[in-house]
Amino acid sequence: MNIDFDKNNGLVPVIIQDSRTRQILMLGYMNKEAFEKTEKESIVTFFSRSKNRLWTKGEESGNFLTVKSISIDCDQDTILIQAVPTDTVCHTGSFSCFGEKENKGFLYELETKIDERIDNKTEDSYTYSLYQRGINKMAQKVGEEAVELVIEAKDSNDDLFKNEAADLLYHFLILLKAKGFSMDDIEEVLRSRCR
Repeated sequence: MNIDFDKNNGLVPVIIQDSRTRQILMLGYMNKEAFEKTEKESIVTFFSRSKNRLWTKGEESGNFLTVKSISIDCDQDTILIQAVPTDTVCHTGSFSCFGEKENKGFLYELETKIDERIDNKTEDSYTYSLYQRGINKMAQKVGEEAVELVIEAKDSNDDLFKNEAADLLYHFLILLKAKGFSMDDIEEVLRSRCR
């Protein structure tokens, strides 16, 4: 990577983004030495302007940022690091320097929409009408969609396969809501299996 450290008195801004949720976590600065240390150790190290020295994020708190990928912008004077935080990132105790933990992505928006339709008892909503029919009907619908997905997987129509996959995810989210769980709960189970 050819980073232009000369442009801003030897420092470049570094945006840290959660590699899993894509949430922006913080902004820091690196000089060449901090960048090389970060690349070598795969733990984010900044140049602290207030301490006037290298500072590894988490060196005091234990809340390190493990590097997953590094990229630079088109002007070669800003770095984007996708990382996995050990815990909270902000010195205030907040998950991010820009606020609390957020769930990013359309599936989370869809989950919120499903929650709203059920919680608000939206009468003209398919989501709410299925929810009203009870846990057995919701579970049956997930089963039906899973079977339809398997059938389409064996054929060669990609559009039908994708549509059945979308139907399965949608109905699964309704079932999760009915059982009192969220995608966060399922993500936590999956993350625990990856350790």
